[in-house]
Amino acid sequence: MQNIRNIAIIAHVDHGKTTTVDKILHACAIFRDNEQTGDLILDNNDLERERGITIVSKNVSVKYKGVKINIIDTPGHADFGGEVERVLKMADGVLLLCDAFEGAMPQTRFVTQKALSLGLKPIVVINKVDKENCRPEEVHEQIFELFFNLEATEDQLDFPVIYGSSKNGWMSTDYKQPTDNFFPLLDAIVEHIPAAPLNEGTLQMQITSLDYSSFVGRIAIGRVHRGVIKENQPVTLIKRDGKMVKSRVKELYTFDGLGKVKASEVKSGDICAVVGIEGFDIGDTIADFDTPEQLPVIKIDEPTMNMLFTINNSPFFGKEGKLVTSQRIKERLLKEMEKNLALKVVETESPDAWLVYGRGILHLSVLIETMRREGYELQVGQPQVIVKEIDGVKCEPVETLIVDVPGDVSGKVIELVTQRKGELLVMEPKGDLQHLEFEIPSRGIIGLRNNILTATAGEAIMAHRFKAYEPWKGTIPGRLNGVLISMEKGQTTAYSIDKLQDRGRFFIDPGVDVYEGQILGEHIRDNDLVINAVKGKQLTNMRASGSDDNVRIAPAIKFSLEEAMEYIQADEYIEVTPASMRLRKIYLTENERKVNAKKFQS
Repeated sequence: MQNIRNIAIIAHVDHGKTTTVDKILHACAIFRDNEQTGDLILDNNDLERERGITIVSKNVSVKYKGVKINIIDTPGHADFGGEVERVLKMADGVLLLCDAFEGAMPQTRFVTQKALSLGLKPIVVINKVDKENCRPEEVHEQIFELFFNLEATEDQLDFPVIYGSSKNGWMSTDYKQPTDNFFPLLDAIVEHIPAAPLNEGTLQMQITSLDYSSFVGRIAIGRVHRGVIKENQPVTLIKRDGKMVKSRVKELYTFDGLGKVKASEVKSGDICAVVGIEGFDIGDTIADFDTPEQLPVIKIDEPTMNMLFTINNSPFFGKEGKLVTSQRIKERLLKEMEKNLALKVVETESPDAWLVYGRGILHLSVLIETMRREGYELQVGQPQVIVKEIDGVKCEPVETLIVDVPGDVSGKVIELVTQRKGELLVMEPKGDLQHLEFEIPSRGIIGLRNNILTATAGEAIMAHRFKAYEPWKGTIPGRLNGVLISMEKGQTTAYSIDKLQDRGRFFIDPGVDVYEGQILGEHIRDNDLVINAVKGKQLTNMRASGSDDNVRIAPAIKFSLEEAMEYIQADEYIEVTPASMRLRKIYLTENERKVNAKKFQS
């Protein structure tokens, strides 16, 4: 019997996974007393810290009462489902974290389904029981129902429940009796999660994750499924397609705390990092040199959305980014495919453009944002859903959408969703909010968040997850308003923006460099309007009372990357550079736009 427990932490976004891992690390005294660690220790890249979400799954390991606990922190967004599916292969049990007020959310369901189908033993942690209006008992019942609906086994339905508040650093088996430590949770892990089995036989290890070091190159991370892996051992790498490559393990590391320690051998059941194997991909098997046997390949749900990525060819090309050539962008996209399993890159007829397939808008926007920060300049087109033909019927991806809103504005939300071919399935009160559940085509979700937040004064909480491919639901109305397009290259002036304000709302401020064909704002009507925002005031030496009013300009609307992706239409691009983000028409001059107008009429 080995003293190893492998456990994955799963939860909906913002239910406190990463905070819980922080507290477990502190409870097991892995830091020196004088060490400054900060919060959210595992969200270590800038993008994760800014957005407050986990994007890439990570491993840490702690020791408690002589037992080694390997913890895998997973993302909560369904868009990063590819991450979750592969790391669950390393675990023997899962810690399902739930907010004591919100309960089980749609993305919790998505990951829980994967975990239960793999036969993992769950422990349920009901977090944030110190919040107002929280309902721990109702949430407990709700989770039991969820497990039952997901066809959990008898053993899985008999799950232990721990209550607590990660933020305040306590866990307890009874939420009415707070403790002052995290030990009840660690005791439950040691007691209920099965120990990693010791499988005798020839070596088998599946690569489920990658790391990179500038000294030794790519590092393969995975769990040893059977046998023992040793330093300097010759092995066979079995690719996903069954091809075999002979290789050798140079160095071995196991996880210890937040770091890694060198090991001479690793037995089955433990998670380790292997250095020295060339040309591997996630899902490949490291097997015995003489009698290699492959483990089942990881199945990943298919992408549901694609976007055109192309080089930046605007008049401001190369001013702000260093990496602008098609070769550089192509290399970066192919490198991303190595570790981002749910992503697919397909070449187009043009050598400067690629179709990038992903799980959803967030999945693709995180990639664009990461590239932007690395110094890349590129342009992206409108996100498109992937349409399939199943048994001769045209089908599209359909999602389950859940919206929690104050009761007085729920009517507006229902109206907005049904306009986009959504169907209302459930409507029930939840505290002082109305809980609405819909089924809606993925196409309908693009651009919906902005409209719902505007209609509910920012009070709506939205979450959605992919359900299945279903027959095509018909046309969905797109953006209702046209845009204001610049006719000149130059710097915008306060004078001209002030005079044009009755034509629409602007996205840019005075004193900004613009070019012909750039989108400067939203028109009040449904057609596009070409404007001159560069013109200055004619200076004469005549002065007249009333004609020299002060300029009063409404603040410009600033889009985030996701909002811009949801806003643009088929004949528009987003130009993304390290310093700025601009919306533009694909064809910059009005003449070209008229000639090519028919291309974009669906």
